[in-house]
Amino acid sequence: MNLTRYRAEVLAGLTTSFALVPECIAFALVAQLNPLMGLYGAFIICTLTALLGGRPGMISGAAGSMAVVIVALVVQHGAPYLLATVLLAGVLMILFGALRLGKLVRMVPHPVMLGFVNGLAIIIALAQLEHFKVGEHWLEGPPLWLMLGLVALTMATAYLLPRFTRSVPPALVAILGVGLLANVLDLPTRTLGDMAHIAGGLPSLGLPNVPWTLDTLRIIAPYAVLMALVGLLETLLTLNLTDEITQSRGRTNRECVALGVANVASGLAGGMGGCAMIGQTVINLNSGGRGRLSGVVAGVMILLFVLFLSPWIEKIPLAALVGVMFVVAQQTFAWGSLRVFNKVPRSDVLVIVAVTVITVFTDLAMAVLCGVVIAALNFAWQHARELYADQHAEPDGSKLYQVHGTLFFASVKPFLGLFDAAGDPPQVTLDCRHLSFVDYSAIEALTTLRDRYAKAGKHLRVVHLSDRCKQLLRRAGLSHGA
Repeated sequence: MNLTRYRAEVLAGLTTSFALVPECIAFALVAQLNPLMGLYGAFIICTLTALLGGRPGMISGAAGSMAVVIVALVVQHGAPYLLATVLLAGVLMILFGALRLGKLVRMVPHPVMLGFVNGLAIIIALAQLEHFKVGEHWLEGPPLWLMLGLVALTMATAYLLPRFTRSVPPALVAILGVGLLANVLDLPTRTLGDMAHIAGGLPSLGLPNVPWTLDTLRIIAPYAVLMALVGLLETLLTLNLTDEITQSRGRTNRECVALGVANVASGLAGGMGGCAMIGQTVINLNSGGRGRLSGVVAGVMILLFVLFLSPWIEKIPLAALVGVMFVVAQQTFAWGSLRVFNKVPRSDVLVIVAVTVITVFTDLAMAVLCGVVIAALNFAWQHARELYADQHAEPDGSKLYQVHGTLFFASVKPFLGLFDAAGDPPQVTLDCRHLSFVDYSAIEALTTLRDRYAKAGKHLRVVHLSDRCKQLLRRAGLSHGA
């Protein structure tokens, strides 16, 4: 790596660290935790996943998707039980990667990916609206106009600077420039310090202060499973997006293991759990971060903010950070998905819209699950409709059926409807050269068809079965020639 590349990585990591701080503080407050827990979690998870993970350039931290699922646990049992949950979730993530299950992300269809990206972009934008409130009341009058003006200035800087130079990340210039302007002019605008004071010491290692009993396991296990599921899903989908942006390929299983190790370390150090963060990843990539160094710099800078730089960091206007995140939301949203609505099947449009809406109003795990189920049901329906048969009368008076398609649970009824046991001649041949047997329903369909011809006093002969189909029939105790 040459000096220019080092410089780009360091600047990208610095830019990303500014965007990590308010998000991690906000997510900690959502989970009703000390903001330092969010910052410690961001430092540890961001640094370790950058060093050990399988996707350089991707940024992980204390994510809101994981914070939301543990609010009830914190309210009922307190922060120590959360730390124990983070430990267990980390172990589950490690097992997931060690068992090489990361490849399951290939089962996520592209429309689900688009819905995921669009949903998170909307969530990022909506989350910024909270900064336009003081307590439960929206800003009004001069404070509102000043906030809007600084947000607009930040966004304009981020959009226009690349037209003049790409030597520095536009988001970094926007944050520092607006921050300097607000402090020099002593503008009465809200700052990061108004959210929380981030000064603190080094995190201390130790097991969470909970009774290590089966009762504790019963309390934390459901939350740990949910945290692991949400964290892995968001990480693997963000990894796919990063692969597309960088035109390279990450290692899914290694990333799962690294994320698990990072969460275990965070739980031992008193930090929140976390996973990949799509907004900060987009900032890092757009700022030139492509390697591990940018992630390490972002993580280490979080710790330096806590230890030494809090008086300066707390002076950064929230408007500058809000403006950058609005830009990120705009750049993250897959605008191309809107243009294909009239060009792709309605089922794919339904998946995109459903995943987007469910992501915004519930959670990512439910959204992806619903999207995959809708896509799978549509796939099954379309394949079931593609089953058809060519019929031929043979010179010897028998009849030949050449069936084309896939025989599985959804196509059983159409398959049986292709045959006329009552009207067919005594000898019938089923040619399976172009027919694939998939599941137990297919075996049962063949058995039912054979029984229908047997009851009619006729003989059904099955020919040209594939080796796999023969194996399925043998395991079911059937003879393919019967």
